[in-house]
Amino acid sequence: MTQRSWLGALGVYRHPRVVGMLFLGFAAGLPLLLVGGTFTAWLRDLGVELAAIGFLSWVGMAHSIKIFWAPVVDRFSLPVLTRVFGRRRSWMLLAQVVIAAALLGIALTDPTEHLWLVAVWAILAAFGSATQDIAIDAYRIEAVSADRQGAMAATYIFGYRVALLAAGAGALHIAAAGSWSTAYAAMALLMGVGMITTLIIREPEVEVSAATQQLEQRVVDYLDRTRHQGLRRNITAWFIGAVVCPFADFLRRYGQMALVILLFIGVFRIADIFMGVMANPFYLDLGFSKQQIANIAAGFGLAMTLTGAALGGLLVMRFGITRMLILTAFLAPLTNLTFSWLATLGPEMYGLALAIMADNISGGMATAVFIAYLSSLTNTAYTATQYALFSSFMTLPGQFLAGFTGVLVEQIDWFWFFISSALIGIPAIVLAFVLARYANPDQARTNR
Repeated sequence: MTQRSWLGALGVYRHPRVVGMLFLGFAAGLPLLLVGGTFTAWLRDLGVELAAIGFLSWVGMAHSIKIFWAPVVDRFSLPVLTRVFGRRRSWMLLAQVVIAAALLGIALTDPTEHLWLVAVWAILAAFGSATQDIAIDAYRIEAVSADRQGAMAATYIFGYRVALLAAGAGALHIAAAGSWSTAYAAMALLMGVGMITTLIIREPEVEVSAATQQLEQRVVDYLDRTRHQGLRRNITAWFIGAVVCPFADFLRRYGQMALVILLFIGVFRIADIFMGVMANPFYLDLGFSKQQIANIAAGFGLAMTLTGAALGGLLVMRFGITRMLILTAFLAPLTNLTFSWLATLGPEMYGLALAIMADNISGGMATAVFIAYLSSLTNTAYTATQYALFSSFMTLPGQFLAGFTGVLVEQIDWFWFFISSALIGIPAIVLAFVLARYANPDQARTNR
């Protein structure tokens, strides 16, 4: 990959589609808390029972199971909408309309009288949000070349985080000054940001490679050799093309390295996820106040995350994905060690600030770089399905192991806990070097 000058690399943030991802990221982030933390705060404020609130929290699982309908978003053409707006924009616009309508429905419904109806609206909003994520992820990958994926990820993260502030603190302030109905109505109106952006942007142009066309032709040839006719043939053809082909394509392109790649995806963020679950309990145990944690860990930490994401996008443009994967694989466990240092230092504000700065800048960089890497793995013929698969692998191992962190802390002190969280990141470093040698994303041009 040809290296660009720093000024040339920085120019990536002026690209219209990179700028557009800022607003699509905002649209993606807005519904998350409105069916999550903000939603449960509203219900409790109105006196809804904790048991009911707990059950309603399950609506957020839509994002964890989106892999099951990602093939539909990839292959199914929406009547009229797809012809007018294209494959990706049509699904984005439909999902945004569903989210806005569901949020407005929540705003106009009293949970104390019609909790079941609020649950229906929340489920619609959650599934609309997950569907929007599928379509936006696919659009982001298809809209620009691989070297711009880091910048697309950075602006997406920026917009996403701003939306979390609007749906979290913003909605709470509106509710305090007016009412919860007003807050949710305002959030429904803010979904207009995503709709307007979707109407302005152009549908990405996607070329299907010869290898992919051959794979699809094999499906047709197989069906010709069977006795499948009519509806049965159509359903079989759709299932093979939408579900089987994306996985077969990935295995065909990477062979035995496909398993190594999936393993790397599963362990790359494991050190951050493993440590992150215990971060706030650690701050409190160390003696920091809630106000100090909010100001430094939340406010200052957000700024550092956004800085890291922007830096990650710039470095991918300047040096490529491979080198940045290796760098961020090292940074994750190294920055975890700053918390071991903080454990010995005690409740000193400068120590907390330094640890948060190191961890959040590296975390923001790693997120932008890793999104660019996952994007480079997809075949544009199956973008939505393959990216949904990769993003599921990305968090699952870390979330599973994070469930045991409380038990581990009880057995060892905080100092050694963060040492162990650093050691758990070593496999990612080793696999990053393996991939650089045998499956270098900057050298792969197949199906992109």
